[in-house]
Amino acid sequence: MGLFLGLGIAGIVLLVASLALDGVLEGMFGGALDGLFDGWLSLPVVAGFVSMLGFSGAIVLGATAMGAGAATAVGVLAGFGAAWLTWKLSRSLMDDRGAAPREDDLVGSAGSVVTAIPADGYGEVLLRLAGQPVKFAARSAEPVQRGTEVWVEAALSAGSVRVRPVDR
Repeated sequence: MGLFLGLGIAGIVLLVASLALDGVLEGMFGGALDGLFDGWLSLPVVAGFVSMLGFSGAIVLGATAMGAGAATAVGVLAGFGAAWLTWKLSRSLMDDRGAAPREDDLVGSAGSVVTAIPADGYGEVLLRLAGQPVKFAARSAEPVQRGTEVWVEAALSAGSVRVRPVDR
């Protein structure tokens, strides 16, 4: 039973190390394992397998009259189950389905002038990007005073836009 408990504790220590070092241990092989087995050899998956093997083997060995062979078999099955769940959970957490907002998403949005925009230079506007207020440098074909509501005509760069005053 001591061997199984040791494996369970070693798996937990390995999991804590993988969380604390965050990919450093996987990178020790110089990326040789990247893409191999589609993430099955990641440290959290191996840690889940080892800890479940150890703890479930110890439970079977201590709670039943079965021997070490049966406890190992149950531990391996439980370990594969834990490894599969860890793999699925880590893939779902790393899956990037939500697209980050782009510059073109600003076109057509409304905002207000924070710093007056001269006819031949830049001012500042406050726009909402993904629900958050963000200041952008702004140009306009005509001078625009502070506090004026504006619409974005074009995204000039990642941090600047071309605006026009809203006619009301």
